[in-house]
Amino acid sequence: MTTDLLPALTTHVTATAHARDNAHPCGCTAVTLTARDDTTVVRHAGTVAKAHAPGTDPARLTLRVTAAARLHGILLPPLAPAPVTLHGRLVTHWPYGTPVDPDDPDAAPWEAVATLLARLHRTPPPVAVPPMRGPEKAAHAIARLRETAPHHPGTEPVLHAWSALPPWARGEVPMPDTTTLCHGDLHLGQLIRHPAPGGPWLLIDVDDLGTGVPAWDLARPAAWYACGLLTPDEWHRFLTAYRAAGGPAVPADGDPWATLDVPARALTAQTAARAVTKAVVAGRPLGEVEQSLVDACARMAAVDPVGPPG
Repeated sequence: MTTDLLPALTTHVTATAHARDNAHPCGCTAVTLTARDDTTVVRHAGTVAKAHAPGTDPARLTLRVTAAARLHGILLPPLAPAPVTLHGRLVTHWPYGTPVDPDDPDAAPWEAVATLLARLHRTPPPVAVPPMRGPEKAAHAIARLRETAPHHPGTEPVLHAWSALPPWARGEVPMPDTTTLCHGDLHLGQLIRHPAPGGPWLLIDVDDLGTGVPAWDLARPAAWYACGLLTPDEWHRFLTAYRAAGGPAVPADGDPWATLDVPARALTAQTAARAVTKAVVAGRPLGEVEQSLVDACARMAAVDPVGPPG
């Protein structure tokens, strides 16, 4: 992140918020929600401005923002129809909503996110969105692991698990499904309550939105469950709600793993790769959860992936 991006984005979102409120200045200050090299998000009053990753394609981002505006009741609608440019970065504008409370895991709205996901998967793309970016991001995490931590003891099992996946899951060839609308980076942090009184839960973050294999959107909770990081009850609630809403990513009943196994393995390898990379960059050992992800990759390597070839 450039040193001048954050103050510029803060000034920008403050001016945008005041313009939306009929130019009446408010007494609150801007709050930085995220400040990373790839993403910076700042809020002022009810307005959120997001600076997207360097190199983001403006035409593709505009299509994704346009899709969000038309997916009523599923995705948070943007405040503006297209991104603007600030310090060489694309910036989009959104209403502020209430996120899931990370300190209250028992209240996690698994049913709400599963139902929204099923509705998304059943909805034809409202515009010609690009492919979903899930496999591309996983491949990027693996490439960074190779560059950053080639000699770490956790790297070999992660790369071994990754190499066993079919080419589409590694982002090397197009996905076998090119028509189903997917979120691309589904987790509970991508859920907020709409700011309107009594507002519903809605999905956020359009950076990876596109067409692809819908099972990828179930892969993170499936991987967490397989690694012991998500309880059987939470997984059952999520999967049952997704099926009840007619989600097409898994069979309506019976064993879901024929379609979930490959994406779940890919997400496990991606998350483990990021964990090892972060630990090496920080000069620290792996934490307990991070080590459990690497251990899961080692176990995966001993069992062939389940599911259709690709």
